[in-house]
Amino acid sequence: MISDRFTTSDGVAIAYHRFEPDAAALDLPIVLLQHGFAADTTSNWVAPGVVDALLAAGRRVVSVDARGHGASDKPHDVSAYGEGRMSADLVELVDALDLDALDLAGYSMGAIISVIAATTERRIRRMVIGGIGGRIARLGTGDRPPIDRSAIVDGMRADDPSTIADPGARAFRRFADTTGADRLALAAQMQSAHSSEIALDEITATTLLIVGDDDALASNPEELAAAITGCGLEIVSGDHLGAVAVPEFASALVDFLGAR
Repeated sequence: MISDRFTTSDGVAIAYHRFEPDAAALDLPIVLLQHGFAADTTSNWVAPGVVDALLAAGRRVVSVDARGHGASDKPHDVSAYGEGRMSADLVELVDALDLDALDLAGYSMGAIISVIAATTERRIRRMVIGGIGGRIARLGTGDRPPIDRSAIVDGMRADDPSTIADPGARAFRRFADTTGADRLALAAQMQSAHSSEIALDEITATTLLIVGDDDALASNPEELAAAITGCGLEIVSGDHLGAVAVPEFASALVDFLGAR
C-alpha cells in the first residue's frame, strides 16, 4: 500500500491509498473505493478481503479515507461535512489522479457519496454500491419523514458509552471506538448527513447494489435498484456491519467490475 494526501478546494487534506497487483494489471480502469461511516480504508476494504480479491483479479485499486475518517483531516465544524461535500472530494481526487475512466465502489455512507457523484460524473464506467436501500430513493420526496440521526450524534458525543440506549447508536459507537475514530468529527458528519433528493435517474454508470439479508439500514433494496436504470441487485448474508466482510460480497463486486 502506498499512501498519499491531496488538498481539496475547501482546504481539507484527504488521504488516499494505492494498491497494485503482483502480476500485470488488467487493461481496465482503476477501482476507486469509498468506505462507510466510522470506517476507513483498512476496516472497510482491507480487513474484509475486498482489496485482496480485487488485486488477485488483476485490478489496480485506490481507496479514499473520507474527511473526518482514517488518515484524512478531521475538522469538527458541521459545515465541513455531508455526503455532497464528500462526493466533491471524490471527484477532485479523480481529477488529481488524471483519470479518464474509473470503476467505483462505495459502502453505506460511501455508497451515498458514490451515487451523488455518479449523477453527474460520466467518467464512472461501473459502480457497486452496498449497505443502502429504499430510503435513498425517497430522500427529499416527502414520502416518509427524514431519518432521525440524533441518537447516533449523541452516542458519538457521550463520555460513557454504557449510557447509550439506542442499539444502532451503540453499535456505531462500539465500531468507532474499535477503529480509534475521531468521535466529534463523526458526530459532525452525522449532523450533516445528506437528506435531499438524489437524481438517481441521471446515473449512467452500469450499477450493482449489494445488501445483507439482515441489514436493517438497507431495507427495501428493490426500490433503490428500480430507481437506477439497469441496476442489478445481489443479496448476501449479514447485517449492516457484517455483510461487507462475507466472501460473497467481494466475489460479487469483483465479478461485476471485471476480473482476470
